[in-house]
Amino acid sequence: MSGRTRPERRPARREDAGGPVPAHDVLKSLLGAWALAACSPREAAAVEEHLGGCGDCAEEALRLRAAVGLLHPPESLDLDPGLRTRVLESCLERRPARIPVPAWAAPYDAETARLDALLQDIRDPDWHAPVRLRWFEGESAASRRTTVAGVIAHLMSVDGLVAAALGLADPLADTPADPPTPTARTEAYWRAAHCPPTRSVRTPWRSQTHALVRTVSRADGTEPADAVGPEKATVPYGGFELPLRDALLDRAFECWVHAEDIADAVDYPYDPPAPRHLHGMIDLAARMLPGVLAERRRAGLAAPGRARHLVTAGAPGRSLRLEIEGSGGGQWLIPLDSPGAVGSADHEVAHVALDGVEFCHLAAGHIAPREAAAGQTGDRDAIRDVLYAAASLSRM
Repeated sequence: MSGRTRPERRPARREDAGGPVPAHDVLKSLLGAWALAACSPREAAAVEEHLGGCGDCAEEALRLRAAVGLLHPPESLDLDPGLRTRVLESCLERRPARIPVPAWAAPYDAETARLDALLQDIRDPDWHAPVRLRWFEGESAASRRTTVAGVIAHLMSVDGLVAAALGLADPLADTPADPPTPTARTEAYWRAAHCPPTRSVRTPWRSQTHALVRTVSRADGTEPADAVGPEKATVPYGGFELPLRDALLDRAFECWVHAEDIADAVDYPYDPPAPRHLHGMIDLAARMLPGVLAERRRAGLAAPGRARHLVTAGAPGRSLRLEIEGSGGGQWLIPLDSPGAVGSADHEVAHVALDGVEFCHLAAGHIAPREAAAGQTGDRDAIRDVLYAAASLSRM
């Protein structure tokens, strides 16, 4: 054996029931990988056993873990609400859809897809979790207790108004509601059920949302369709009607609001809609405010003295500037004295500023009007009327 170099001796290793355990120097060299969670399960177990008996290594491990935390700040596990849209746009740039979803139907398509993803994640018991639906009636808040499954049944019942307007199957065809309002339809559906809704309601709701999107997409494109065209169709809500485009935007808004209700009930993170979709929802609410103001005035919920400035349709009149800040924001001039009047900056008597999501929660009846405005200037009566009218847009 002369002339050969003796092999280097390896560090001594201890034996235990799980096999050889590395010595101190080897374990210390693994601390960096352990802090990054890059060790094998066996290495990680050996390091953690060693840290229990070696103070120096334990202190070093704490320093390394703290450094890793600075390099990788915690992030929400919930997906960015705009991710789905960006992925679809990227795909469609490479291969355009044969029948694309029209831009005006995109909010409904996106919100129903987001809610369906939430429903996919929840467990069977979660479908029976209690949910309190909240809205605003007259001058005060109202609520109704149901379950997660009951909320989906409610959405399906009201979406049936749009389905019927397009000539599609109505889930309440055999259970007519009188009057045919969203609330009456929901109550009729719940009463007709032999037992409380369960997770099985997801399948017909999901099929209905897909049918609505397919139908309006075909009717909006160049291919012929048996359904009524989107430019002519209107959707009756009992006491009023909405053009199909606005009705689908209304349904997208309610889908988001009730998805938040469900997410709160099952402790699930849920973000607001994409900014451009949120803007459309806010715009619809702003356009509906003059009509709601007039209804409240006729119902005696606005003092008679506030109606003394009635103007003819199409003429400028007293206006409130509604400024929505943040995502989906903008500015709207709300005519105060007649639903046919035109908002005018020259006749501005008040200014209200709110956050976009906060305004939507007000319009959903989830916060009280007196708690909503972030900033107010001008005619106090006009401000009160508009805030209460916004809350009156809500319903079960």
